[in-house]
Amino acid sequence: QGIFVLGLPYALLHSGYSGLFLIILAAALCCYTGQILIACLYEENEEGQLVRVRDTYEDIANACCKKLSPNLGGIVVNVTQLMELSMTCILYLIVSGNLLSHSFPYVPVTEKTWSMIAFVTLLPCVFIKTLKIVSKLSQLCSLVHFIIILVVMAYCLTQIHQWLWAKFRLSIEFEDFLVSVGVIIFSYTSQIFLPTLEGNMKNPEEFRCMLNWTHFFACVLKTTFALTAFLTWGEETKEVITDNLPSFLQTLVNLCLFTKALLSYPLPFFAATEIVYACISRGKHCNYRSPLFSLGVRGSFLLLTLLMAIFIPHFAHLMGLTGSVTGAAMTFILPSLFHLKLQWKKLSFLEKCADISVFILGFLCSLAGIVCSVKGLLEVFG
Repeated sequence: QGIFVLGLPYALLHSGYSGLFLIILAAALCCYTGQILIACLYEENEEGQLVRVRDTYEDIANACCKKLSPNLGGIVVNVTQLMELSMTCILYLIVSGNLLSHSFPYVPVTEKTWSMIAFVTLLPCVFIKTLKIVSKLSQLCSLVHFIIILVVMAYCLTQIHQWLWAKFRLSIEFEDFLVSVGVIIFSYTSQIFLPTLEGNMKNPEEFRCMLNWTHFFACVLKTTFALTAFLTWGEETKEVITDNLPSFLQTLVNLCLFTKALLSYPLPFFAATEIVYACISRGKHCNYRSPLFSLGVRGSFLLLTLLMAIFIPHFAHLMGLTGSVTGAAMTFILPSLFHLKLQWKKLSFLEKCADISVFILGFLCSLAGIVCSVKGLLEVFG
């Protein structure tokens, strides 16, 4: 449940009844692509049993492209993953600065300075070595997220006497609808982390069940939250729903969001540095896991995210452009393509049709997102 959830009521404003359908459809599609991605990690042995023969997204890509080039697929996937993970880390720093500046408007400090203060609190991330530590921080992040959701929904329920179903629209504008599609779909994305997550589970055979239930509950929570918030504010719904709250609640929620942003940072940070380690160590005989080397890689990546958050102008539009390419690729295009390539002979006709449909949908989402982002950049640069 990422920060994208807070934009779902705004997405409903522009998508109407179709937005509710999209929230459910996106949950089903993202759950499906997560399952087929993990299926690509396994092959049947001589006894007909499934054996995990690959460990990462990169391994799957290399297996698909081995006839063209042994490492081509891995390079494409690693670059795509690093771009998306880096953008996510930078986003959290930008959001942290923005939230602190709005929480303490009377303090004469710029948003960039607040981002640097947030950066200082993230310095302990350089000492994270295992996914177990990240999972504990993510659990705290989830608790903070639920507090935010409960505060917003509790306030909305106090305004239930003002709810009007007539606020929902049937007619929609195409460009606004595309924005809603992007917000809804990318609030579910988690494919980058799934191979590592499944590999670290005590009972990997429960992965499919876990994925089904988590996406089901995410769908229920997103639908309930988006609907109650939109019915409360209607046409006045803002891009980030917390901006609609009264000032006394807004400060509290902004501080919770700041805490959530800091607790969310370690997961993409850990995943990104693991990719960097693997790339640097390949073909070398040095001890790349030495403490000094680890600190150097983590510290450099941490500093890089700060510098990009501070010095790159119009980063939000650039991130939208990058996210349209990397998000759709990692969530829809590549999982369906890899599944078709590696397991074509084992797939039924319906499974092949499903994979092809997901691939086409991912391509269209990516194309639409690129058009909207480029248009936004052109308007910004005049």
